[in-house]
Amino acid sequence: MGGVYRNLRSDRDVLGQRLERGTVRRVVAFARPHRRLITGFLAFTIIDAGLVVVTPLLTKRVVDDGILEHDLSLVVWLAVIMAVVALVDAGIGVASGLLSSRIGEGLIFDLRTQVFAHVQRQSLAFFTRTQTGALVSRLNNDVIGAQRAFTSTLSNTVASLISVVVVGVTMLTLSWQVTLLCLLLFPILLATSRWVGNRLAGLTREQMNGNAALATAMTERFSVGGALLMKLFGRRAEEDAQFADRAAVVRDVGVRIALLTRLFSMAMTTVPAMATALVYGVGGWLVIEGRFSLGTLTALGLLLLRLLGPLQSLSNVRIDVMTALVSFERVFEVLDLPSSIQEQADAAALPPEAARVEFDHVAFAYPRAEDVSLASLESVARAESRASGPVLTDITFTAEPGQMVALVGPSGAGKTTITHLVARLYDVGAGVVRVGGHDVRDVTLQSLEDAVGYVTQDAHMFHDTIRANLVYARPGASDDQLWAALDAAQIAALVSALPDGLDTVVGDRGYRLSGGERQRLAIARLLLKAPSIVVLDEATAHLDSESEAAVQRALDAALAGRTSLVIAHRLSTVRGADQILVVEGGTIVQRGTHDELIAAGGLYAELYRTQFSREPVTD
Repeated sequence: MGGVYRNLRSDRDVLGQRLERGTVRRVVAFARPHRRLITGFLAFTIIDAGLVVVTPLLTKRVVDDGILEHDLSLVVWLAVIMAVVALVDAGIGVASGLLSSRIGEGLIFDLRTQVFAHVQRQSLAFFTRTQTGALVSRLNNDVIGAQRAFTSTLSNTVASLISVVVVGVTMLTLSWQVTLLCLLLFPILLATSRWVGNRLAGLTREQMNGNAALATAMTERFSVGGALLMKLFGRRAEEDAQFADRAAVVRDVGVRIALLTRLFSMAMTTVPAMATALVYGVGGWLVIEGRFSLGTLTALGLLLLRLLGPLQSLSNVRIDVMTALVSFERVFEVLDLPSSIQEQADAAALPPEAARVEFDHVAFAYPRAEDVSLASLESVARAESRASGPVLTDITFTAEPGQMVALVGPSGAGKTTITHLVARLYDVGAGVVRVGGHDVRDVTLQSLEDAVGYVTQDAHMFHDTIRANLVYARPGASDDQLWAALDAAQIAALVSALPDGLDTVVGDRGYRLSGGERQRLAIARLLLKAPSIVVLDEATAHLDSESEAAVQRALDAALAGRTSLVIAHRLSTVRGADQILVVEGGTIVQRGTHDELIAAGGLYAELYRTQFSREPVTD
């Protein structure tokens, strides 16, 4: 019953899916490392299915040759054999269950690790478009659905097929008349199953959508940011009402599903009962007429009960197989998506001391959605997507080792995009970005990632301890090294004052820390990484004066002796830069030192006047 109901809950639309050519071949190839376990599993499944008829046939002999003939010795021996068969069947069940779990968990491990490793290597553009929930679903629901192909689906299909053949042949051998009469009732059960299944599929889809809406509402509102928003706007009553409306939909659909399920359960019990009545009614008459023995009648009754489950299971084989194959295909879809950032086969490691950054007539446009992501992972974003057009045009500048180059200009001018090209988060459309004289496309990604460090205005922290967040930059760092980095980042005193010190949990995205504390912790993490090039993207934005001053002191330590690209709206933080680049509309419209740009007038002087209208235009 449970297996049947699970199949009925499967989305019937799966039968309409058009599978890609070669999917089955890829599935078989994917399972090849587990072929020995699968072979053993199938062998046990076949033996177990064959044992189905042994007990009924032994029962026939117990009745005919033992009880009716008053042969106590035979009855005892046959009972012992039946007990042995039961123990063997139980042992086979345990062995097949162990093999099934090893196959299933092995496949889940293989699929999850491959998908996780592949997704990690996707470009940043992939993550900016992909819905996180849809991607996580591939790693969970679809992986588990694919795993069922080699455990429950495979074993149920093989066992049911063998059981139907063996039990059916045995029943026909015992009495073809009674067997055919019983089989005439099973189409009623199958028709009921399909009728209920068609309606359950639609209702289940409604229930799943309703539960998804509830989960989305809870996820958004139970996060720190969502909870804060609810409290600040005082919308508890409205939120309660909206949640109750959504929950009511799920409740009503659940009642209708329960009613249909009860109807199906009634059919599942009524039809077998009628078949049993036929067996004992017609069979009893035949026994009285002397057509066959009482033991045969008993065996037919037992075999009938063993025929129902396999027949029902086989009626749903197509749904089971297609569901498993669609799950595999959805996993393969992710694995087949190439990253737009590929490492060259002959890529060389970037020298550790490489610190010179050079942009040589660089142009850039964001890649199209179909080039970097999957429509099935970004249904909302894809509906709104359109070509971005040129983002950067003819960007040329050089940041010498140890220099600070500031990028200023209005929002959306392309400043952050310029910094992303340094670490090759995106590839240029034209021109060259060089680090240490090497085209970033010709060096290994790991060496480039080691050379460039970032601090953004919203530094991400894992929901873990301060220690874990720090050693992410330098695994194996000692406590002395951690405290030295914290001290340089102007946050050691605060951490030491915490009850748990380095083992203090920072909370979801670091929300247990203030903005300034989170920024200084990010700077400490940067110092532990010790990159030769540092990118600061609005690292002091949205901070109060005191926090900004503390973060600025920490930044001074982080930038010392390093090449730095600094994006800043607060021009006071970049007045001492070796070179200031004014970016507007994706191109550099001015360049020079602070004094030179003020003297030249133009956009920089205008931005400066706007921020410091009460101060003199010059220093």
